[in-house]
Amino acid sequence: MRKAWAWLTTAGTLLILLFATAAPASAHAALLQTDPAQNSVVASAPTAVTLTFSEGVTLDSDSVRVLDPAGKPVDTGNPTHADGKGDTATVGLRAGLGNGTYTVAWRAISADTHPVGGAFTFSIGAPSTTSVSLSQANGAKADEVVSALYGTGRAVAYGAFALLVGTAAFVLLCWPRGAATRAVQRLLMGGWVALLAATVAVLLLRGPYERGTGLGQVFDLSLVRGTLDERLGTALAARLLLLAAGGVFLSLLVGHLGQPDEEGAPAEVTASTGDAEEDELRRLERRAAERPLREARLALGAGGLLLALALAATWAGADHAAVGIQVWLALPFDLLHLIAMACWLGGLVTLVAALRNGAGAAVAERFSKVAMVSVACLVLTGVYQVWRGVGSWDALVDTTYGQLVLVKVGLVLVMLGTAWFSRRWTSRLRTAAADGEQEVEQVVVADGGRSGGVERAEGDAAAAGAAAGAADDPVRRGQLARQRAAVAAAGVRRVQDGSPVQAGLRRSVLIEAAVAIGVLVVTTVLTNSPPGRVAAEVAAASGTAGSTAPKTAAQSVELKLPYNTGGTEKGAKGTAILTVNPAATGTSQLTLLVTDGSGQPVDVPETQVSFTLPDRDLGPLPVTLSKSGTGRWSGTAQLPLAGEWVAAVVVRSSDIDQDTETKQLTIS
Repeated sequence: MRKAWAWLTTAGTLLILLFATAAPASAHAALLQTDPAQNSVVASAPTAVTLTFSEGVTLDSDSVRVLDPAGKPVDTGNPTHADGKGDTATVGLRAGLGNGTYTVAWRAISADTHPVGGAFTFSIGAPSTTSVSLSQANGAKADEVVSALYGTGRAVAYGAFALLVGTAAFVLLCWPRGAATRAVQRLLMGGWVALLAATVAVLLLRGPYERGTGLGQVFDLSLVRGTLDERLGTALAARLLLLAAGGVFLSLLVGHLGQPDEEGAPAEVTASTGDAEEDELRRLERRAAERPLREARLALGAGGLLLALALAATWAGADHAAVGIQVWLALPFDLLHLIAMACWLGGLVTLVAALRNGAGAAVAERFSKVAMVSVACLVLTGVYQVWRGVGSWDALVDTTYGQLVLVKVGLVLVMLGTAWFSRRWTSRLRTAAADGEQEVEQVVVADGGRSGGVERAEGDAAAAGAAAGAADDPVRRGQLARQRAAVAAAGVRRVQDGSPVQAGLRRSVLIEAAVAIGVLVVTTVLTNSPPGRVAAEVAAASGTAGSTAPKTAAQSVELKLPYNTGGTEKGAKGTAILTVNPAATGTSQLTLLVTDGSGQPVDVPETQVSFTLPDRDLGPLPVTLSKSGTGRWSGTAQLPLAGEWVAAVVVRSSDIDQDTETKQLTIS
């Protein structure tokens, strides 16, 4: 008990230290700063637009586009890194740009190979209307169908990797004779083919996914070439080459371990003769006979481990582990995490098939040990990855990444609970085998039905006796044939279902495998989500900028400006009532109501509204008004900065009579 408390205390202390000493890290580049600033108004046209990210990014020829108010490109193209800094992107602007609002659309590839993008505006001289939609300019948003297929391909690749590596490990470590069974061979080939197909699919879909285009460009060779130039493309190409080597490995695995015994009997089970010397001699002979098989397992195990590590590296080297803090430690931990995941989850699926093909307590016991080591490795590496990706307790609950981590932890706990029942079933199976109640260790090869022979033989004998008395009766012969077929089918089912203990173990393992699918899906979503550290940094930067909070708290402001144009016509004297909603930076709706001396709305030939920020020497910023009723006008204002603005209202009652009134307005 004291040891348990000591372990728990140590683990808790490590967790607290990890989260308490979290240092800044990144994965998924975040836009931190722009020049000109977002939503700013500059007095003169800049010569370039520069973006600064939280980490290094990869650019292509149209990563940064600048569009004028009419939607025409005004950048010089081919953006580069400013001053050679990998975390920046800059593009030049054409000379002679006029006043108005310009839109910057950007897209880049993060250091962890994930595409990021967005759009923002800045204005020269004064804001204006623009025909460019920010949502359309944001080219990083992928097509929904392409995005769904791309995510599915990544999930299938994870599952296929687990199945391929887990099944091979199960054969080498737990059940070498299983290589002869068709079920295991189908699992090996299924994993290999699925991983190959998913890798090709991800390679083809990557281009349209990055560009936000549809399925029509899946086979665009220029996009495929662009993908191959990225780190992810290199990893995918390497994975395809490794799969070619994996095909050779599988043929050697099945060829060497899948050979039937010469005498058709398992080598592990040898009855005692009662003579110790004779037993020792037989044991030595058996070990000598098994030596080639052991050497083949050792060689195949070493080769398989290298292949599995190389395959895992194609994920680790192109994902979150390759960027951020402690890359030197994160990469090997990620490799171990992937291999342990494959041994556990893929092994579970193989165990289900093995139990249906005659594998007994010894095989389940061996896998139980492999699973325990795998789970311990997953917990160790998983805790480190969570700390590295989340970084703080707040990010664990407040960010999507942290919430997905919690969901994954919950699913893993469900798997561990189910595994506890599986171990209990395994223990009961071992006890039953030791008591001689079952012969569960006997291996039944892939065509399973042939070894259900005892019952079938008995049925055949009984049927043969009956057939002797009814040889001349065709109806009776038909009945006997059906009986023999039923007995044979029952024998096959009995062999496949095994004892009630085997059936219970098989159901428990099946539940584990089903939950494992959910774990893989959540893992795929996790790898495609910005880590909690990055989300927290972006949220903090947004909070510092304060671009949204004041606006939601701001209320509309009504300004009453009495005027007198000096004329004698109707509407020459009265009050202009200007409403600004909200009185905050950004976009505000304006309404202008002109009333006569009696307070009734009155039409005048012309009204104008403009804003000036004297402290910043900004303005006047005119507002385009549209008539919306008798004595009423409306429009939209873009006020980029907070401060004490001056609103100017011009009322013209005739060709020569007009008045301009001003009033101060606080913009928050």
